[in-house]
Amino acid sequence: MVTTTARNSELAEALVQAMHRLQDLHAETSRPLGLTPQQAHLLCVLIAAPLGMTELSRILSIERSSLTSMVDRLERRELVARTAAPRDRRACLIELTPDGLTLAHQCHDAVVDRINILTADLSQTTRRTLVTALRTITSTPPTS
Repeated sequence: MVTTTARNSELAEALVQAMHRLQDLHAETSRPLGLTPQQAHLLCVLIAAPLGMTELSRILSIERSSLTSMVDRLERRELVARTAAPRDRRACLIELTPDGLTLAHQCHDAVVDRINILTADLSQTTRRTLVTALRTITSTPPTS
């Protein structure tokens, strides 16, 4: 008989292993594009919309000083640009340049392609179950 604790641990372990595998895939796909995994992550986050430094720091889980250095490097490569924040003249938004948008989509598509290869043998039922479970997990706010 499997206890609730064992079941919860098994799920947590599987999710941690999946997270590590996805991080590895992200690293493997970003390197050939001339990006670190963190730079690729930043570019992919910006696909949706320009963001301020505070929000980017929170999303990427990095210190503001590290983020500033990363943005500086990407700006020198003309992949991102700083623009004035409409509601706060002291703040700036980080947005993708056309080249940055192209590279961000290449990063995203490369990871998606690798995931599709890894999951090719899953049945439609298993896929639907996984999608539902992952959407539930990712839409639930973290607890402190």
